[in-house]
Amino acid sequence: MGDQGQLVGFALIGQTFNQDKYFWSRPSAVNYNAAGSAGSNKGPSNQEYLQTVKARIDTFLVHNPAIDKSQIPVDLVTASGSGLDPHISPPSAYIQIKRIAKIRNIDEAKLKALVDQGVEKPLLGILGTEKINVLKLNLELDKLK
Repeated sequence: MGDQGQLVGFALIGQTFNQDKYFWSRPSAVNYNAAGSAGSNKGPSNQEYLQTVKARIDTFLVHNPAIDKSQIPVDLVTASGSGLDPHISPPSAYIQIKRIAKIRNIDEAKLKALVDQGVEKPLLGILGTEKINVLKLNLELDKLK
């Protein structure tokens, strides 16, 4: 956030968004510190890792009570390999619409259209997956009335 309460940042490096009025980012094992880019190196058999993921799920559910645990996209509760990923999957954005619409008193269809606009297609149409840059999406969100 800038001095005037406005979102600012570098769209190539992820950052924390945890206010209910914004789309949340993918978690980071390094708190989005580019000097310490790394994953956690913990796998699904590691109890500490499982507790971290469970805590992220529990937090998400508290802030999104209309969502069932089984609906939460994995990229909202697991960190990326670098810990710097500025993107989330389209399902990770769509699942947050209900919360944001309620907080901001914006029609859900308007938010869905905003997310649809923010979807970046795979490179050359085949390399990678669809994704959404969270900073760019939240900047556009703040422009909505």
